[in-house]
Amino acid sequence: MINSSSDNVKKLNSINRRMFITGSLKFFIMVGIVSRLFFLQVKENKKYLTLSDKNRIREWKLAPVRGEFHDYFGNIIAGNFEAYQLHVIPEQVEDFRYVIYRLKDLLELSDKEFKKVLKKKNEIKPWETLIVSDNLSWQKFSKINNHLYDLNGVKPVISISRNYPFKENFTHLIGYVSQANQDDIETTQAIKKNFVPGLKVGKAGLEKTFEEKLIGTNDIERYEVNAYGRRISQLEFQKGQKGKTLRLTIDTEVQKLANELLKDKAGSICVMDIYTGAVIAMHSSPSFDPNLFVFGISQDDWQLIRNDPMKPLVNKTLQGNYSPGSTIKPIVALSALENGIVNTNFRVKCTGKTEMYGQTYHCWKKKGHGYMSLRNAMKQSCDTYFYEVARRLGVDKLSETAKKFGLGKKVFGDLFNIEKKGLIPNTQWKKNALGKGWLLGETIITGIGQGYIQTTPIQLCLMTAQIANGGYKIYPHLVVDDKVKDQPIDKFTPLYKNSKNIKIIQDAIFGSTNEMMGTSYRSRIDNPIYQFAGKTGTAQVKKITEEERELDLKTFEIPYEQRDHALYVAFGPYKNPRYALSVIVEHGGNGSTTAAPMATKLFKLIIDRHKIRESLENKKYLEI
Repeated sequence: MINSSSDNVKKLNSINRRMFITGSLKFFIMVGIVSRLFFLQVKENKKYLTLSDKNRIREWKLAPVRGEFHDYFGNIIAGNFEAYQLHVIPEQVEDFRYVIYRLKDLLELSDKEFKKVLKKKNEIKPWETLIVSDNLSWQKFSKINNHLYDLNGVKPVISISRNYPFKENFTHLIGYVSQANQDDIETTQAIKKNFVPGLKVGKAGLEKTFEEKLIGTNDIERYEVNAYGRRISQLEFQKGQKGKTLRLTIDTEVQKLANELLKDKAGSICVMDIYTGAVIAMHSSPSFDPNLFVFGISQDDWQLIRNDPMKPLVNKTLQGNYSPGSTIKPIVALSALENGIVNTNFRVKCTGKTEMYGQTYHCWKKKGHGYMSLRNAMKQSCDTYFYEVARRLGVDKLSETAKKFGLGKKVFGDLFNIEKKGLIPNTQWKKNALGKGWLLGETIITGIGQGYIQTTPIQLCLMTAQIANGGYKIYPHLVVDDKVKDQPIDKFTPLYKNSKNIKIIQDAIFGSTNEMMGTSYRSRIDNPIYQFAGKTGTAQVKKITEEERELDLKTFEIPYEQRDHALYVAFGPYKNPRYALSVIVEHGGNGSTTAAPMATKLFKLIIDRHKIRESLENKKYLEI
């Protein structure tokens, strides 16, 4: 009896223990479940809500709207248009093979185009966007939209792309855009921030320089999708900001004329306001159509441009290093006057050649010019006179004056990374660069713009502008700043020691164009409204042998690559100057017959356009 009672107590205790353990386990399990639910629903609420939204909500960044380029009068010279594109994200496509062959039929892609698309697909990650086409016609774009029910993962996109309405007229100045590559993304923060597949960015010229200002910001579209990834509804649209529109100082009409004058020629034309430094035209020839690069240039077009012997890819205005020839003579004469080496009465007898230390230095006129004063020597471009002036002056003093007037350094600073400095040599330069002493013969030929001396077309234009404005420093620019009015001339830094010397040079250049025996007399304009003063230049590209000198061949009888470069610098109207220009025609023969006649046509248009420009400036100032 006692044993039976004891067994019951043991059983009861065992049951209670089990119930306690079971109850405790249930309690802890419940606590764990509640804690986990609390953690998931409260603590991790944002995380899982975000993950849920990511499955339900998609975000689509659209290409930013690029800022435009306008000329001085508000004409669009680099604008935008709507481009119809077709994107595919491979990982969102259930049957890629089916979709891509379906697109091939709908878009009527050739085998070559189709293989190109497949090659692109193999080069990207599955989650990256494959651009099947970046410039569809409206008909094909509509066709794709009508078949979207059967094309899972395919996205028709309306994007903004670049358009250059004036084609080759502005290529070397504005540059062009093309699809952004990895290097663009890594080196430019604005591109990295706003990158979308197919984004077009600046590759050259001002398009590249002002990329940060031009690019703008993305439009962002958020929309809801179903379990199959198909769009159900748009939830939000965030409008991006268009890039800044830049107004240039360029006059399209003058720029177009420069292009016409240099047609089928290699060279450059620059036009500049001598007081404000505003560049009115800046053209390098030959040029090419920048629209070819927007959607990727074809291999055939690229080979035509790349293999052209006249080198259209080179911006000759900024990259072309040329011997200035006789266009340097105004600076040689000015330097000699400023340093008291010569005066207006100093005369030299020209017999056609000068002998010095066994070396013969020829004048372009075989029989010589006779006795020459500074003014007559400038007018007739007598080499013998300037040989003697340079000999007395010395290369170091000449170098100092040339650099004051803008030669030997970049005109636009850091605006273009391709711009060359040119070279204005002196005795120290040769010692440092070549490890040799300077020779007297080198000074003599520097006096007529030959030898080591190298200049760019834009430098020659600046040099001429600063002579024309009375010898004051100006700062060339291409972008209009509406907030800053032009400074009066008397606030500029003088580049002369004696203003009378500048007037002497101006008068001598006037004689070169407007008086009998002047080298550009045939290109003169008698009407004082258009009358200009200019200096011709002919730069040798190879040393002329005595045999060749005796043959006295005409330009057309000499092989193209051995012909001299033709140069011309000028300013006008002479009585009240406002504009300066430089013209260079590679292998054009001589400045008087090839380059100077171009200035005649240019000045007529430039001065006619000045009144329109001036009225626009006055209107702008009245509004400020």
